[in-house]
Amino acid sequence: MPSSTFDLEEKRLEREVRKRRAKLVLIQLPEGLKPHGPRLAAIVERAGALAIVSADPCYGACDLAIVEAERLGADLIVHYGHSAMLKQAAVSTLYIEAKAKSSVKNAVKKTVPYLEQWKKIGLVTTIQHVYKLNEAKNVLLEAGKAVAVGDAGRLKYAGQVLGCDYSNAKAVSKEVEAFLFVGGGKFHALGVALATAKPTIVADPYEKRAFSIEDETARMLKRRWATIHEAKQAEKIAILIGLKAGQKRLDQALKMKKLVEDAGKKATFLALKEITPEALMQFPTVDAFINTACPRLSIDDAKKFRKPLLTPKEMFVVLGELQWEELCKKGWFES
Repeated sequence: MPSSTFDLEEKRLEREVRKRRAKLVLIQLPEGLKPHGPRLAAIVERAGALAIVSADPCYGACDLAIVEAERLGADLIVHYGHSAMLKQAAVSTLYIEAKAKSSVKNAVKKTVPYLEQWKKIGLVTTIQHVYKLNEAKNVLLEAGKAVAVGDAGRLKYAGQVLGCDYSNAKAVSKEVEAFLFVGGGKFHALGVALATAKPTIVADPYEKRAFSIEDETARMLKRRWATIHEAKQAEKIAILIGLKAGQKRLDQALKMKKLVEDAGKKATFLALKEITPEALMQFPTVDAFINTACPRLSIDDAKKFRKPLLTPKEMFVVLGELQWEELCKKGWFES
């Protein structure tokens, strides 16, 4: 990935390391930015601190490397690519959002034909493009659209979405007919569609193209219904508790255990940091799993798992506490 694609704020990095008088810095990067690790480490060391680059996967701001930093004796975490999510005082953390430098205007212009049948459009993006939302909004206004940008207050910026948090989209869902997602790929756009049950169009500024994810959404819904249907036969359920810093939802896991046992089924807790098919295969007597950690694992990686991997909301459908149609209407993610 070219260094010019994102603003990695090298001068700020050096300045903050000096200002904080850090002695050992752990640099945490998402997969696409890992190639820049050695260069960023050199900047940290130029500022007078020892630098260590985390080579582990980083799935988001929920995956802050607090335990790893403590084990290494780091007094500063530099976390790239996300905005702050966790309130923690264990290790000082510097968030560098890695803003995309490219314009979004041309990609958004290409979405206008796709949005032709709708007047009221919701506008969402990731942290990398949130600074370009006004640019995108102006293109839509010039095309005669009414534009809504949600600000639910849970995320740092209006219009921002995370892989597990679409509160800004849901905040304006009732007042719009469709959504425009500005960003790369289908991952977040599919999340918007599942969270709001509204048509979603993508403006991809990296590939400078526009497209609909209607077909992908339909296929995903079919797969989720099939998973729910299969899980209705399950008698032994394991409830997964995530051990990543921002994915530990013990209260929710306790509620799910009571729900399962009240339905006359057996429930077991499993705690793990990485939810993988290989880890779950070690429990062959379990018929289905409820994932209280990252909900995207159940949705995007379902085909990798041999047995049903359900979100808590899907388990309500399995047990008849929630109708499938209501799940589709309310969405897979917490409001």
